[in-house]
Amino acid sequence: MKASKEILIALIVGAAIVAWYFMGFWIGLLVFAAGLFLVFQAATVKFVGEVKVELEKCSWPWDPNQTGFKRYKELIESTVVVIISVVLLAGYVTAWDFLLSHVVGALTGAAIMK
Repeated sequence: MKASKEILIALIVGAAIVAWYFMGFWIGLLVFAAGLFLVFQAATVKFVGEVKVELEKCSWPWDPNQTGFKRYKELIESTVVVIISVVLLAGYVTAWDFLLSHVVGALTGAAIMK
C-alpha cells in the first residue's frame, strides 16, 4: 500500500520539528525543504522547466550587447516615466481630495481638520 502525500507531509513536518528542536532552526528548515522537494520532485522539476521556457520568451528591457549604463537605457527611461506618473497621479488625487473635503465641509458646516 502506497502512503498518501498527506501522511508523508506529516512525517516531514515531524522530522523537521525534531531536527529544529535538537539541531537548530536552519537544519529543521533544511530537512523540511528537502522532504517537500522529495515528495513533490516531479511537479517541482516540471514547474522549473516551464518557468525556464517562459523566461526565454520574454523581451528583457536591456541590450545584452551593450555595457555600462547604456545597457539599461530603456529600463532607466521606463522607471523615470513610472515615477513621474505616480507623482502626477498623487498630486491629482491630493488636489481633488483637498477641494472636495472643503466643498463638503462648507456645505455641511463641518470644521475641516488641519
